[in-house]
Amino acid sequence: MSETPTRMTRQRSILLEVLRESHAHPTADELHSKVREKLPNVSLATVYRNLELLTNQGEIRTIELPGMPRRYDGDTYPHYHLHCVECGRIVDIDHRVLPDMGTLLKKTGRFEVLRMRLELEGICEDCRK
Repeated sequence: MSETPTRMTRQRSILLEVLRESHAHPTADELHSKVREKLPNVSLATVYRNLELLTNQGEIRTIELPGMPRRYDGDTYPHYHLHCVECGRIVDIDHRVLPDMGTLLKKTGRFEVLRMRLELEGICEDCRK
């Protein structure tokens, strides 16, 4: 079932702009604070609703890690994430630094990979100091 196109409201446009400018993988609360700098009356419920819609439309990515609040990524180009278990920081890594698992699995003939998400956990450089 395909969704009907939804018009780009001013609130949604600003939310998307704020998210795409951020490389910190913010939470909905963090995005709400940033969007309120431009739209003081925007509600947290509106931010959540638009984040869900943008995720469903493929405009943004949702990052869900156990025990952490959901985070959002405005970069939809294929990439993976490194998560620091000490400070919670999430950083992007280019998908080309790891083997193409989708192609490897396709060669087995058992499964067609439609999309892949990979999050690696470790301790960032700052926390190791």
